Amino acid sequence: MDKSHYGFDVFALVLGMLLPLAFAPLNYYPLSLLIPSLFFWIIYDSPKKLAFRRGYLFGFGLFAVGASWVYIAISDFGFTSAPVAFLLTLIFVAFLALFQASQALVGVILARGLSFGLAAFVFALTWLIFEWIRGWFMTGFPWLHLGYAHINTSLVGFAPILGIYGLSLLSLLVSASICLLVPIKKFITPVVSIVLVGLFIMGSGLIPFQWTEKSGEPIKVAIVQASLPQITKWDPEQIRHRMDVYAQMSEPLWGEHDLIMWPENALTILWQDAPLLYKTRLQDRAVETNTALVIGVPYGDVDTQYHSSLIVLGTKPDVYHKRHLVPFGEYVPLPEFAKKLAGFFQLPMSGFSPGEPDQSGLEVAGHSMAPTICYEDAFGEELIDFLPEAEVLINGSNNAWYGKSWAAHQHLQIARMRAIETQRQSIRSTTTGISALIDEFGQLVQNTELHEKAILIGTVQPLQGSTPYVRWGNWPIVIFMSLSLGFLIVKRIVFRAR
Repeated sequence: MDKSHYGFDVFALVLGMLLPLAFAPLNYYPLSLLIPSLFFWIIYDSPKKLAFRRGYLFGFGLFAVGASWVYIAISDFGFTSAPVAFLLTLIFVAFLALFQASQALVGVILARGLSFGLAAFVFALTWLIFEWIRGWFMTGFPWLHLGYAHINTSLVGFAPILGIYGLSLLSLLVSASICLLVPIKKFITPVVSIVLVGLFIMGSGLIPFQWTEKSGEPIKVAIVQASLPQITKWDPEQIRHRMDVYAQMSEPLWGEHDLIMWPENALTILWQDAPLLYKTRLQDRAVETNTALVIGVPYGDVDTQYHSSLIVLGTKPDVYHKRHLVPFGEYVPLPEFAKKLAGFFQLPMSGFSPGEPDQSGLEVAGHSMAPTICYEDAFGEELIDFLPEAEVLINGSNNAWYGKSWAAHQHLQIARMRAIETQRQSIRSTTTGISALIDEFGQLVQNTELHEKAILIGTVQPLQGSTPYVRWGNWPIVIFMSLSLGFLIVKRIVFRAR
């Protein structure tokens, strides 16, 4: 079959657009296995330019559908005109597509001369490498990694051992193995089929395995989801109203729970500038009732340095400053002259400073907790800095930026994976949803709906111990990628020499 026809370019674009359907909220996870196989097929043995072009089209479709919610943040809440917001979103998607284009290019170079089945495994390796690079390059965008599509499949049993990149690797190996099943061969087909079935059976057996154990009594938790409109966050006339709403919703909760939690930047005034009477009232109520109150709030001095923070009020106050900031949302990574030209990047409070990288976990209600703020919980390798000491995961988020898009569902899926990797229960408080209590197997114990005003009440069980992922992080996968890539490069050099 002649695969140089432009119809295959369109096919690559469509495949990319379909892949996000494998993730939350639709969760059509078989697509995460089939689509990479089809993508491998249309770029196999292609000229380099053709492979790069189709990889780019695939990546463009993937992120145009899967991360289109960026437009809502820029347009609706970034005080930016629709044409400029569209252009910025287009640039964002066009940049991310380069990762898939590079994967396709490197894949065809390294797989040149190999059979389709073996080439598929090379493409799988290069996909994983560029997925990993995307997770840290220019602060990283670890979204839509293939492993997340398997949060409801038996492969997730490997997550506490190999982490999200290990799940992506397994998913890609399954996709590559599918390429060995067609056409049917007397020996290879049954062997590969048995291996694939065995892989899923093994994963299923690992799911209930206990890597951690209980530490103390359950913690009674109340999460306040005020679901106030995002547009009011910086309205001077609304700031006091927002403060009062959170305080009023929390009033009947004092003394009934060990922990009350408000989400990321529930208050949009610097904690140091908040009315003294308001702060004193909250602190006194927390001490009187022996209830820890966790608040997401900007913290510091607007003229010198301020952070996006989680603070703890009560008998043992504590504070955590967000370490991994969102480019162009929480800080602008441009020289001063460029910032003046790019006025549309100047969102309110877009000059946050990162917290120190070696912060300890938060102590809340007598337990050590691993804190993350919003986007930070997408970086499992950073979260494990707080482990194994931390007994619970705690996250404050604000997904109101993205309206009713898929972003909140995708983010919740990511938070569930962090619970599985660390085998810790998780408290997740969001401004407009989806707030949740997540068990150590990534299951939603309780959750709110998107854009509802609600108070979520339940318990979390502190856990101690280490999963293999907590001990080793991403290093096993990084070493595997490095050795495999080195072998392929040496093999390519030797092959050319001959």
